[in-house]
Amino acid sequence: MNLEVQIKSLPNSPGVYQYFDKEDKILYVGKAKNLKKRVASYFTKNHENGKTRVLVKKIVSIKHIVVETETDALLLENNLIKKYQPRYNVLLKDDKTYPWICIKKEPFSRVFLTRNIFKDGSEYYGPYTSVRTARALLSLIKELYPLRTCAYNLSANNIANKKYKICLEYHIKNCKGACEGLQTEKDYMEDIKEIRNIIKGNFKNSLQRFETLMFDFADKSEFEEAQKIKEKIALLANYQSKSTVVNPSITNVDVFTIISDESFAYVNFFKISNGAIIQSHTIEIKKKLEETDKALLELAIIEIRQRFNSISNEIYVPFKVEVGENIKITVPKLGDKKRIVDLSIRNAKYFRQERFKQIQIVDPDRHTKRIMKQMQKDLRLSIEPRHIECFDNSNIQGTNPVAACVVFKNGKPSKKEYRHFNIKTVIGPDDFASMEEVVHRRYKRLLDEEQDLPQLIVVDGGKGQLSSALKSLDVLGLRGKIAIIGIAKRLEEIYYPGDSIPLYLDKKSETLKIIQQLRNEAHRFGIIHHRNKRSKGAIQTELSNIEGIGEKTIVSLLKKFKSINRVKNATFDDLKRLIGKDKAQRITNYFNNK
Repeated sequence: MNLEVQIKSLPNSPGVYQYFDKEDKILYVGKAKNLKKRVASYFTKNHENGKTRVLVKKIVSIKHIVVETETDALLLENNLIKKYQPRYNVLLKDDKTYPWICIKKEPFSRVFLTRNIFKDGSEYYGPYTSVRTARALLSLIKELYPLRTCAYNLSANNIANKKYKICLEYHIKNCKGACEGLQTEKDYMEDIKEIRNIIKGNFKNSLQRFETLMFDFADKSEFEEAQKIKEKIALLANYQSKSTVVNPSITNVDVFTIISDESFAYVNFFKISNGAIIQSHTIEIKKKLEETDKALLELAIIEIRQRFNSISNEIYVPFKVEVGENIKITVPKLGDKKRIVDLSIRNAKYFRQERFKQIQIVDPDRHTKRIMKQMQKDLRLSIEPRHIECFDNSNIQGTNPVAACVVFKNGKPSKKEYRHFNIKTVIGPDDFASMEEVVHRRYKRLLDEEQDLPQLIVVDGGKGQLSSALKSLDVLGLRGKIAIIGIAKRLEEIYYPGDSIPLYLDKKSETLKIIQQLRNEAHRFGIIHHRNKRSKGAIQTELSNIEGIGEKTIVSLLKKFKSINRVKNATFDDLKRLIGKDKAQRITNYFNNK
C-alpha cells in the first residue's frame, strides 16, 4: 500500500503515529490531536530543517494507534519512544539510579536509603538527585527520632516470646528497645507518621509536638530533657528555613521550565510541598528535528513526572502546555508563583553554563560547533563563521593614520594572522577612505596568494564604514561571496549591506560577546601600532637628526634617561659614561645650538 493511500485512510482522532523505513525499522514516533492532519502535514509542507527532509524521504510505511484522549496519546508516545528509541526522536534518558527514602511495610517500620524499589507495599519517597541531600534528610530524621536499625522480624509473637535482646543502639539512646517490648508499636508509628510529614516538607506537626514535650519537661523541672528537645526543634527549624523559598501556602505543585539553543534544550523540575522545594532536577535534551520549546517541555513533563512518581495536580510553567485534562496548568505573572518559575529558569541556566564548562574541557569540538551554529543563526548567515576578520582604523588627533585587521578562527583569536596597515593613499584623517583602502589591500593579497577567505567580515563602525568596505569588495568581485557586517559602538547596533534598520542582539548572547571581543581586539591591536609609530616618529625628529648618532645609540639613551627631554638636560659626564666622549660632545653641541 503506498503512502498516499495510508495517509487518506487515517482517522481524524487523537492518537500516536509511527514511521517505518524500507527495512521496517521504526524511524519516528509522534502524537496528534488529529492523526490524519498531523501526518499529512509532513508530506505537504516544505521543511526548512534538513533532518526533517531526510526523515520524510525515508518513510515507507505508517502505523497508528487511536486513543481516547490527548493525555493517553502523551503517555503512549512517551512509552513507545523509551521502548523503541527511534533515531529521529529526542530521548530523555538518564542512566543514573537515584536513591529513595524507604519506609518499610513491617512492624516497627525501618527508614533507610535504597536504590531498589520493590512492590511490597512499602512507601518510597524520591528519587533524590543529590545523594547528599537524601543523606542529610535521613540524618536529621535519626537525630529527631530514635528508630531501630536492625532487620529483626518484630512481630507481636516474637516480642512476646522474647526472641531478641536489646543491643548497643538502645544503650546509646538511638533506639527505644522495641525488640524487648520497651516501646509500643503505636508510639513508634506516631514517630513514623511525623517522619512521613517531614519527608513531604510538612514540619508543622513535628514542631508543635516537640514544643509541647519541651514545655512538659520544663514544668517537671527536667531541664536536661527539655534542652535536648529544644536542640531538636532548632535542628528542624534550621532545615526548614534552608528549604523554604516560596510562600508556605504553595503546596503539592510541580514547576517545569525550559531554555534552549540551536542544538540542545535544558528542562528544570522543582517539586514544592508546603512552601519548600523538596526535589530539584535538570535534564539536557539533544534536539533532532528542530523541535519547539513547547513540544520538548511537554515531553519532558510527562517523562519526569513518571520518573519521580509525581501525582501533583497543578503545574507551574513559563508558557501554556498541553499535558492532560486532569492537570491544572498555571502560567504565573506576578508574586511568589512567578518568582519560583524564575528561580527554576535560573537553575536551568546554571546547569547549562556548567555543561558548557564541562564540554569545553571534555569535548571542545562540540562546544565550538554549538557557538558557530548559534552565530550563524543570530547573524542570519548562510554558513557557520569559522573564519572571521575584523577591521579598525586608528588616527589619534589626525596623525599617523593606521588600521588593524584581527583574525578569529572557531571563535578564538588567531594572533599569528593579525595584520597592521599603514595608510598610504589617503591624506589626512578620513576613516571611510582608510577603510576602503585596507579592505582592498587585505583581500587583493589573499586572492593573489590564493589563501583562504573568511566567512565573515566585521567592520568597526556604522553604515559609513560598512559602505566603504563594500566598495572594495565590489572592485574585487567578492560582494555576496563573503558576509559583511558593521558594528556601531554606541548601542552595539549590527548593520547589514543595503539595510538601514540595524539588528540588536541580546546583550548577554555569546554571539554579541564574540563580536565585541573581535572589535576590542582590533582596537587594541591598532592602538599599539599607532603608539609605536608615533614613538618612532618622535625619536626620528630629534635624536636621529644628530650626525653620527645611530639607532643603537638612541635606544641606549632612551633606556637610560627614559625621554628625549632628560637626554637634553643630561650632563656631559653622564652622556660620556654611557656612549663615549665623541658622541656625548655631538649631542651636547646639538642641544646647545638649538
